[in-house]
Amino acid sequence: MLIYIFIIGLCFGSFLNALVYRIHEKKSLWTRSACPNCQKEIIWYDNIPVFSFLFLKGKCRNCHNKISWQYPLVELALGILFLVPTLFISYPDLKILISLLVQWLIIFDLAFIFLYDYKYQEILDLSIWPLVIFLFDFNYFFEVFSIVNMLIAVAIGGGFFLLQYLISRGRWIGGGDIILGVLMGVILGWPNILLALFIAYILGGIVGVILLLLKKKQANSEIPFGTFLVIGTLVAMWWGNRIVEWYLGLIR
Repeated sequence: MLIYIFIIGLCFGSFLNALVYRIHEKKSLWTRSACPNCQKEIIWYDNIPVFSFLFLKGKCRNCHNKISWQYPLVELALGILFLVPTLFISYPDLKILISLLVQWLIIFDLAFIFLYDYKYQEILDLSIWPLVIFLFDFNYFFEVFSIVNMLIAVAIGGGFFLLQYLISRGRWIGGGDIILGVLMGVILGWPNILLALFIAYILGGIVGVILLLLKKKQANSEIPFGTFLVIGTLVAMWWGNRIVEWYLGLIR
């Protein structure tokens, strides 16, 4: 079963790569995949996640141009991330399986946000609001979070970035971070939204300092902060309660 889930994750990773590219380039989602260099359609057996990249030695079969390492890395990442929620399943029942499917949906959407923001420094509305509406209803009907809990988390997640946006007049953060904060609130609820924000800022600060020391960025350079928010969200979603309990145990 774990192997089967891993393969499903690989396939969704392959689809994610194509989705990010086609949405940015405004290309149809229903046409066959093609090499971005020579535009030749990719044969199905050259489109097998990870395996085809290794078999072709990272080059297009037709034009022999290099294929970006992004493709197998994203596929592997989705394969592994799809496995993580299964670690928290003690026994399978209908409610657990539904929860697993929802977590896969969240993982895929967050991975899209991560990759798109990393490549193009933009967070799209279409990756936020449909999932916000769905999760708000799901969390309420399945009693994951109360409405009050979600509204508090949304106010913190979205309001925190909105305040920064207004104070800096858009110089510190972009509007995409605000709506991503809303999504984080619906995913995590209170108080895990605070943990996710804390993790994101710690990671962002560490990476920023490293990039400055390596002279890869300047002090006024932009960093795709949505990528760190995604990582913080995933950590808080899976291990948030344990981290909060551990921290509270330290200060008691």
